[in-house]
Amino acid sequence: MNPRAHVNRLIIFIFLALVVTALVYGIKSRSVTGIILSLTALGAGIHFLNLLAKAKRELEQEEETA
Repeated sequence: MNPRAHVNRLIIFIFLALVVTALVYGIKSRSVTGIILSLTALGAGIHFLNLLAKAKRELEQEEETA
């Protein structure tokens, strides 16, 4: 595994840790807005990861056919 993959995974892990921290503070302070925004950020992060995986698969398929 190359160093760039490690950096990418570290960035993703840090993002998810920050989102979970925000969610915990939202629950702790009983802030509906904080909970909704944290869940929205989590959903956006998961959607981004799905799009990234899909783009990587398509790129690999194009390289195989070319």
